[in-house]
Amino acid sequence: MNIQEKLKILADSAKYDASCSSSGSTRKNKNGIGNASFSGICHSFASDGRCISLLKILLTNTCIFDCKYCLNRKSNSIPRAMFTPEEICEITLNFYRRNYIEGLFLSSGIIKSPDYTMELLIKTIKLLRHKYHFGGYIHAKAIPGASESLLKELGTLVDRLSANIELPTEQGLKLLAPNKEYKNVDKIMNYVKTHKNKKFVPAGQSTQMIIGATKERDLDILNKSATLYKNYALKRVFYSAYVPVNQDQFLPTIKKPPLIRENRLYQADWLLRYYHFKVSDLLNEQNPNFNILVDPKTDWALKHINEFPKEINTCSYLDLLKIPGIGVTSAKRINASRKVFKLQFEDLKKMGVVLKRAKYFITCNGRYLFDSTLLNKEFIEANLIYEQQKLMEKKHEQLRLF
Repeated sequence: MNIQEKLKILADSAKYDASCSSSGSTRKNKNGIGNASFSGICHSFASDGRCISLLKILLTNTCIFDCKYCLNRKSNSIPRAMFTPEEICEITLNFYRRNYIEGLFLSSGIIKSPDYTMELLIKTIKLLRHKYHFGGYIHAKAIPGASESLLKELGTLVDRLSANIELPTEQGLKLLAPNKEYKNVDKIMNYVKTHKNKKFVPAGQSTQMIIGATKERDLDILNKSATLYKNYALKRVFYSAYVPVNQDQFLPTIKKPPLIRENRLYQADWLLRYYHFKVSDLLNEQNPNFNILVDPKTDWALKHINEFPKEINTCSYLDLLKIPGIGVTSAKRINASRKVFKLQFEDLKKMGVVLKRAKYFITCNGRYLFDSTLLNKEFIEANLIYEQQKLMEKKHEQLRLF
């Protein structure tokens, strides 16, 4: 195969790995090309919300493992390919010079053994860094089961590492990926947490969970994420809706990936990391799954409607963060502005507040936009769902128009 044919196969084989994100690296370049400072042909997002581009490929899609959910499992009859380290360097540098990408996300199927695969990844990235002086962002996938010495060497070459736990529970992993073990992923995460510094994995680590391939509830998944953030200081947990690419008696029979569920988990994950929510605030044994009709924050507010409305000019900063339609940035703007003047509803929109949601849960100078008798879960939920449906219909009409 030529490079273009390999690229088509190995870029397509990498598309189901969601755990690539570029942020937080301070790697500087003195005399080569590329720079990864505070940023990272997949689109990802930096911590500041900026959209960035990474070349996202596999070293090879050949694999000795037979994970039931994976397109690249050894029992699948699919086209196989493998790059040489020099070919990956050539593609990366050519794409970078053409301003197609800002960095590289490199993963691989397991060939021969975890150590052998990790050695090839290291050889490739070492060529980029030392021979071609590439100073751009590099995110690599650590291979569970590889030796600690190889993990140490790889960590000094890249900006971010990730080791995917794949499934929320060890029981699910044993069922669908019998060749993989949780302890090998834990070992990587713990090592990175312990040794992380400006020269070793400066942009931190991330992981990915497949959602919907096994029977875990949203409560189980979110508890697992909270534990990972606490124990390993992860930058991100990525959620990937299960895509039915294989047929197997142990896999669920679905026609479409559970994308709404994936979105709800991302929204809840955001609440845990930036809005001071706990898992127990959002889900419990009586309500173990998210409401697909409204986002988790709105769902929480509706369940705690007795705590609303909140007066926008006097409530605490933490209370501002709990109001649907108010984000971290708009909460900070409100907190700063109300020290100078009394805020009205018109001011909030200018500060980035999504007033279509927030208006049901707030007062401004004691003024509530609706009759006080309408401050109830049924009225607000019905209106929010109706407005959301109208918005979706409007988007559909725009797509039809063009």
